[in-house]
Amino acid sequence: MLHRHNLLRSIATLLVLLVILAAIYALWIRYQVEPVTRDGKVRADMVPVAADVSGLVTEVRVADNGEVKRGDVLFVIDRPRYRIALEQAQAVLASQQAALAQAVREDRRNRAMTDVIAAEAIEQGRARVEELRAAIGQASAARDLARFNLERTIVRAPVDGTVSNVSLQPGVYLTAGKPALALVYTRSMRVEGYFEETKLPAIRVGDPASVYLMGVADEIKGHVESIAGGVEDRERAGADGQLANVNPSFTWVRLAQRIPVRIAIDAIPANVRMIPGQTATVVVHPRDDGRAVRRSLPW
Repeated sequence: MLHRHNLLRSIATLLVLLVILAAIYALWIRYQVEPVTRDGKVRADMVPVAADVSGLVTEVRVADNGEVKRGDVLFVIDRPRYRIALEQAQAVLASQQAALAQAVREDRRNRAMTDVIAAEAIEQGRARVEELRAAIGQASAARDLARFNLERTIVRAPVDGTVSNVSLQPGVYLTAGKPALALVYTRSMRVEGYFEETKLPAIRVGDPASVYLMGVADEIKGHVESIAGGVEDRERAGADGQLANVNPSFTWVRLAQRIPVRIAIDAIPANVRMIPGQTATVVVHPRDDGRAVRRSLPW
């Protein structure tokens, strides 16, 4: 009886060990062999919105984290000042046009009286006409520039997206070219999965992928859009035109390099919101079409 009890206990212990070993093996396959990474990030292109003209902000028509469509007005810059500049440019152009008309009449009259008017005076009249025509070209360009600047006092959204980190208020003076707010380009939303290089042979462009945001159980469907063409070599320094500076030390523990893999989003559950910067787990589902690359052990 005792012998039977010891045998059963030994079998139970062996079964527990087998289960533990199977679980360890399954975890090793899952996280060390299969193309899975918990090091993923939601990313989107950021469009810095800057004014094309300098001046005081008179209106701000967006709120922080508000959604906008391409062409929507974001803010307005001091239109009266630029409207006056346009009126001045139009007045200068009108003055130059009147002067040209007078010079043309005088030139015609002088050329009709060559027996009375000296040749030198006739040449001076012709030169005066050409100078005024050139001046009209400059005045016309100045008017067009003033009109263009007036149009650019209304700053519009260049793409569909969400404005973020808005602290702009009326009365703030903006300098041309200085970003005033950030716009998250909605259509560029994607996930970047940083896969170990040992897992890349199992990943190809077009493979379906599943994305799970941290704290969210719903699956976001996507596919592999591209694989990074290169990463920084931290073991080597030296710019162009210099000799390579290779790190002479070698560590016995060789960590696999992580390569960015871009995942295009195909379907997002209705109750899931993706925000750039979120952490994500990415699972790639390799296609079984007989074209898999042979893989070696990671050491």
